[in-house]
Amino acid sequence: MSEEAEGLPEPSGISKYRDKIVDGPIIRTIFWLGTPPLVNQLVVVAYNVADSYWLSNYNEITVAVPRQMWPILMLFQALANALTAASLSIISQYIGSKSYKEASLSASRFFTLAFFSGGALSILLIALRSTIFTSAVSTPPEIFDDVMKYSGVIAFDVFFNYIALTYTTILQSVGDTKRPAIVNVISVGINVSLDPFFVLGIGPFPRLGVVGAALTDVMGKIIAIVAMTYILRKSYPELRIGFTKKIDAEWARLVLRIGLPILTLGLMNGFAFLMQLKLVNMLGIIAATAFSIGFVVMDIVDAALWGLSGAPAIMIGQSLGAEKPKRAKEVAFKAAVLIFTLMIVGALVCYPFRRSLADVFADDQKILDETDVFLQTMLPTLPFFGLFAVTLSVGRGSGHTNFPTALGIFRLWGIRIGLGYFLAFMLGVGSLGVWLAIGISNIVGGIIAIAWIKYGKWAKAVVKQKLEITGE
Repeated sequence: MSEEAEGLPEPSGISKYRDKIVDGPIIRTIFWLGTPPLVNQLVVVAYNVADSYWLSNYNEITVAVPRQMWPILMLFQALANALTAASLSIISQYIGSKSYKEASLSASRFFTLAFFSGGALSILLIALRSTIFTSAVSTPPEIFDDVMKYSGVIAFDVFFNYIALTYTTILQSVGDTKRPAIVNVISVGINVSLDPFFVLGIGPFPRLGVVGAALTDVMGKIIAIVAMTYILRKSYPELRIGFTKKIDAEWARLVLRIGLPILTLGLMNGFAFLMQLKLVNMLGIIAATAFSIGFVVMDIVDAALWGLSGAPAIMIGQSLGAEKPKRAKEVAFKAAVLIFTLMIVGALVCYPFRRSLADVFADDQKILDETDVFLQTMLPTLPFFGLFAVTLSVGRGSGHTNFPTALGIFRLWGIRIGLGYFLAFMLGVGSLGVWLAIGISNIVGGIIAIAWIKYGKWAKAVVKQKLEITGE
């Protein structure tokens, strides 16, 4: 039984978002929910660009250092992604059905799991990083020492990111996407302003290089956690979030049902990107640096994707909780069309300036030529990657995550790794073979994704069984 049925007043801070999400115009609501994260993502992209720029001023090849850490972070953040996917699906559906007490209890459960799992994984990363970068990734010797220094600091970022992601997801589940975005914009803005001082040693600051870049990331997470803790306590006192021992078997099974496919996908993605990076590293420092610069440029196009793709998950989750499956399917399809179109525009804008953008981060002609080939291959395929990202969002919102997981594994292991190795090393195509495999995986994944969004049987709430068991 919901709180409304019990005769209790609805928490106004939550219900004002819920009604708009469940009943408002779809495209307008996507932009309403998605614009703050979009602005946030643009700021993050600006920070990544600035980070790469200052690192290139420190030493041109250190631009490749953060990208060496990227697949490792994906592995260690896989559990966080699984927990936040389950959190968004469960909490948003409880809010959609106006079961606010269950939403509050679930939020505390997710916070507890995130805190302890994030701490344990942070310690594990510190212990294993030497083995990872020597044996698993085959980091080029030119940047190995810098990668070790960078990863030693970023290991602490893993712990803080688990907490920050949990708070962000709880606020998004309510429908409050604006304030988490504002918090992140402020924290990233501080990072951007401090970056040159910590990296290059301007004024009284020591010249820390990659360590300085990592330190600003950790500082940003701490700032975000403090701010979002205040927002949750001040604006949503109904969501009493803290440590709890009330993690029962039924709730755990529901979390596993939703989160296990996401965890599987995250781990498989992490290992796949690790293998992809190993392939690139085997091609040498030129390819590794071009790979890193190319992704910095592509992040500019991806800003619209990662900014807006979270909105459909919130809308789908609350629509299914409100027993409106037709609206959920309409949200998914319209979101796919919208993001595909925006990604086309972004790719068309960036394509003519690809070499000029790469020139900001490198002077070496070989690196510039390789980056240009990478971007020529990749930019036209990004709209299809957008469709795949929407499928992940649909899975998160509905709780039906098995198909997106299987599709993600296929496009990474079957196409990016399998086809990439075959083209690059067995056929002797070299780096172009790896770039082609990545592009093909985007196209194939996008086509299959839109078919599932349109015809898949995912528009069914996953919390109904839980509600019946608990008597809600």
